[in-house]
Amino acid sequence: MTPPSIAAQLAALPQMSLTHLWVLWDQHFPRRPMRVTRRYLESRLAYRLQEVAYGGLPKAIKAQLADCSEQHSKIKVGRGAEVRLMPGTTLIREWDRHEYRVTVTSDGRYELDGKHYKSQSAAAKAITGTHRSGPAFFGLNGA
Repeated sequence: MTPPSIAAQLAALPQMSLTHLWVLWDQHFPRRPMRVTRRYLESRLAYRLQEVAYGGLPKAIKAQLADCSEQHSKIKVGRGAEVRLMPGTTLIREWDRHEYRVTVTSDGRYELDGKHYKSQSAAAKAITGTHRSGPAFFGLNGA
């Protein structure tokens, strides 16, 4: 039996129960968002289904789009000066008399003791147990 086409899967989303949408969400995302509407669930799932089937945007294009939107947005929130680290870079930090080594992976994540983290701040939290600015913790922002 062949799986339904992407078009059929997308067309089925509006008819699915919320329970079924959440089951599908849990299959594709690591955690659930706090406050959402049904429309948000459907749109994110539709994007994700297509991303899995056809491939997502390359990281460089995502960064270019983020830069472009920041430059042209009327809302100026700014992401601040971002330090982009090359894959393989190892950040070394001593904390509580223990040396920690965090390595930048090829997908832009951060590996610490075999576990992968989405950001430097998440890795810093794993080390300290409290929320910290990752760039500040690893001495990358000049502070």
